[in-house]
Amino acid sequence: MASATDFRTCPNTGLKVDLTAERLIKANAVAAIVFLAIGGLFGILVAFTRWPAVHLLPADWFYLALTAHGLDVLLVWIIFFEIALMYFASAVLLGSRLAAPKFAWAGFALMLVGALITNVVVLQGDSSVMFTSYVPMRAAPSFYLGLILFAVGALIGCFVFFGTLVVAKSEQTYQGSIPLVTFGAMTAAIIAVFTIVSGAIILIPTWLWSYGLIANIDPIVYKLVWWGMGHSSQQINVSAHVAVWYAIAALVFGAKPLSEKVSRMAFLMYILFLQLASAHHMLVEPGLSSEWKIFNTSYAMYLAVVGSMVHGMTVPGSIEAAQRKNGFDKGLFEWLRKAPWGNPAFSGMFLSLVMFGFIGGISGVVMGVEQINLIMHNTLYVPGHFHGTVVAGTTLAFMAMTYVLVPLIFRRELILKSWARAQPYVFGIGVAGNSLFMMGAGTLGVSRRHWDITFADAPLPFDYPGAAFLMMGLNGVSAILALLGGLMFVIVIVGSVLAGRKLAPDEKVSLGEVAGTGQAVAGYGSSESIRIPGTAVLVAIFFIAFVLYYFVNWKYLSEIWPMS
Repeated sequence: MASATDFRTCPNTGLKVDLTAERLIKANAVAAIVFLAIGGLFGILVAFTRWPAVHLLPADWFYLALTAHGLDVLLVWIIFFEIALMYFASAVLLGSRLAAPKFAWAGFALMLVGALITNVVVLQGDSSVMFTSYVPMRAAPSFYLGLILFAVGALIGCFVFFGTLVVAKSEQTYQGSIPLVTFGAMTAAIIAVFTIVSGAIILIPTWLWSYGLIANIDPIVYKLVWWGMGHSSQQINVSAHVAVWYAIAALVFGAKPLSEKVSRMAFLMYILFLQLASAHHMLVEPGLSSEWKIFNTSYAMYLAVVGSMVHGMTVPGSIEAAQRKNGFDKGLFEWLRKAPWGNPAFSGMFLSLVMFGFIGGISGVVMGVEQINLIMHNTLYVPGHFHGTVVAGTTLAFMAMTYVLVPLIFRRELILKSWARAQPYVFGIGVAGNSLFMMGAGTLGVSRRHWDITFADAPLPFDYPGAAFLMMGLNGVSAILALLGGLMFVIVIVGSVLAGRKLAPDEKVSLGEVAGTGQAVAGYGSSESIRIPGTAVLVAIFFIAFVLYYFVNWKYLSEIWPMS
């Protein structure tokens, strides 16, 4: 049992904060932001090389940068931050001590060492196998070893999270069910265990194969098991950033879920069905049956889509209900117009929600259809979709949450507040452009794995439509905006942590900027009477966009694949 001196009391929430958990949250968050900066720099090199007018890097450096970019932004930055979120959602939100802090620090050390090893090996130039590292391409043994060490460290972090839930329950630091945000983090942790085990099943034999101890690894088996890690790691992100949406809605507005039971059921659907979306990376493989492909990417995957649609309604719906109860009840959208758009925690969260739904979500479902997937799988449409989910969705949500963690956990006041207010918009516009323009280029057939879309060195000439080159130029401009937004974020956060005014132990911070009339509006936003007309209109717009885009792609398929 920890002593009273091992805790501080949060002046905002009144919760006890385990100081060991606080230090671990700080360490994981700082490591996350460092690798985000590194991965972002590699990303701009990739974008400038794909921009035909610039075409910055030669082929070998391009694939090196692409490998490092995928590694650092799709795995390292995000999982470090998710571990920080898990400790926040367990020890801090439940007012509990952290279980097994020595194991938690050991897990952090393994993650850090593993990430550093793999980055160094990639920079040495012998392991440019890209994020997927498909066999029979062979990286240096240390490449796989670094990934294994990182995965083991993350797995330890998940077990510490589960242990902390047990400690909180046994020591009765909370009453009733765990909070919804903690439930979302638990969903992410459960999916993370599946993800990491999948990675171990395939990466350990591949590591031995790189030493020559195993003669052969079947490429289809490798892809099937690897995507159990590669895509499911993005499902950890979805669960975690949805939990962040709920957390920021509660902290900024005091918003409560319209129905906790429905929201929890939506998270449960993630656990049961979300990993099935991994199959959309296998739809062009000849070694798998059509029945397997159709079941995984149609009937079963749609259940996970329903879960996301529930969150997509309940999060803005809870904000609308809270705003209307604060007196912002004129018309359909006063609640939204008078939301605190100058608060980077809210603006980042809401932009994340909208972009994840309209860009990442719609494109993901369309790409998950077996027939449509055939015309876009090996094009830039796929990384365009990734940028709509992992960057516009997850990264922007995590940035928004960081603006909350700096005063609450680091106990520092933000510097450059005007930069902080502008940063989500600069970054959000940039990554939305990246996603849309890459998907546009992919629709026109631009390859996602070739370093030169002009094919200047090809013995036989080939030209994409002129619009494809325009799309790649606009993608380059968007990448500059995204880089600028990322640099603004790193400067504001790192500067605040190092030089921001230190908050007094009992000093409260303002996480919300809502200043309504305080007049309660009866009948809005409860499980008994869900009256959220503004959100209902937004959901209707989403469904219309979804249906139209879905059928446009079928029309496109019919034009390039005529039947006689």
